[in-house]
Amino acid sequence: MTENLWSYRSTSGHVAGTDLTGYKVEATDGSIGKVDKHSDEVTDAYLVVDTGVWIFGKEVLLPASTVVRIDPEERKVFVDRTKEQIKDAPEFQREKHLGDVGYREELGTYYGAGAPFGGPFA
Repeated sequence: MTENLWSYRSTSGHVAGTDLTGYKVEATDGSIGKVDKHSDEVTDAYLVVDTGVWIFGKEVLLPASTVVRIDPEERKVFVDRTKEQIKDAPEFQREKHLGDVGYREELGTYYGAGAPFGGPFA
């Protein structure tokens, strides 16, 4: 996939410092919600997506490497996973999981990482 699960792909169109909050998030098979929080820190980049009614108001954490394209004009982020794959990911609870190394490792395994972890979660 990429050399690091927690980094944006060089081909995604991500520009460091761009505020993605509020952008719609599109899975390969449809919309999954909107970006509620994001990080573009090197080796610790991710999106927190508010799924709204799609998964009963839950949030999901997506590693930055799942982002294939960002369209700033349409304010959309496109990811390379299906809605089902995202729905089946390890459950995310913001207060509990944002700084949790074990959760990051579990999520990394789920998203096929085996990638090196960096940043504050190393």
